[in-house]
Amino acid sequence: MSISKTVSFSAYHGVQISATQFGDDHAPPVLLLHGAGQTRHSWRETASHLADAGWRAIALDTRGHGNSDWAADGDYSIDSLLADLRLIVESLRKNSATKPAVVGASLGGITSLIAEGESAQGLFSALVLVDITPTISRKGVEKILEFMRRHSDGFSSLEDVRLALAAYQPHRKVRDNGTTGLEKNLRRGPDDRFYWHWDPKLLDHVSRFDTELVQRQQQACGGLGLPVLLVHGRMSEIVSDDTAREFLQLVPGARYVNVKDAAHMVAGDDNDLFSSSVIDFLHEQLGETCPAGRSQ
Repeated sequence: MSISKTVSFSAYHGVQISATQFGDDHAPPVLLLHGAGQTRHSWRETASHLADAGWRAIALDTRGHGNSDWAADGDYSIDSLLADLRLIVESLRKNSATKPAVVGASLGGITSLIAEGESAQGLFSALVLVDITPTISRKGVEKILEFMRRHSDGFSSLEDVRLALAAYQPHRKVRDNGTTGLEKNLRRGPDDRFYWHWDPKLLDHVSRFDTELVQRQQQACGGLGLPVLLVHGRMSEIVSDDTAREFLQLVPGARYVNVKDAAHMVAGDDNDLFSSSVIDFLHEQLGETCPAGRSQ
């Protein structure tokens, strides 16, 4: 396991973004952006693998998630997320001549795709989109949102959280006793109950993203001039084979990986295959030298 440390960034309107960095301070950077309702801890294994492969992996808590600030004005619009990301990249570039690569899952993918596609100079060195395309299934989105809303009154125990997740993701293998690490994605309320570690107000914005941003993402695809990889979970309720093919037509030359035993949360469903696919893509496209001992 690579050595990690907590870092922070000042973002839009003074919101403080918390992150965990894995790897050497001088290694080429890779930003990891999670999906709605997740935290940076969902990237722990992938970030560690990236660091072992010679990268500086920085997993962010999006505003309103994890240990990052909640927006005082409840602003979780795509433009606020874009402003956060641009400021974070600007901060990184002050100490590095290398543009960061970005791995964005779901909401993180939407944000990174639009940010890159709308940037005249380009923000990133490479872009990995994790189970997200401009066109996605509304039914699948509603399933996720319904789960997020369903437990607004919290949980009485970690075991209740484990059972809820097992019912929602029956395909996923349970590790250890099923509760290890769960607390990093939860906060303890004054009533001693466990709540998801994100601001409920973000649902007001996220619930509209799949319909409001289709055209903006499609247009952004036309502005991509960097190496792109789409990783698709074959069991995904969000991205289908058809929408994946549509994306590949919008972005000629993009690479594609289909993970057969994964749903929307690809990195959590098959992390070994996911991490190796990302690392191989970055090394191939960006030409970084693999550390001694890493097999190609």
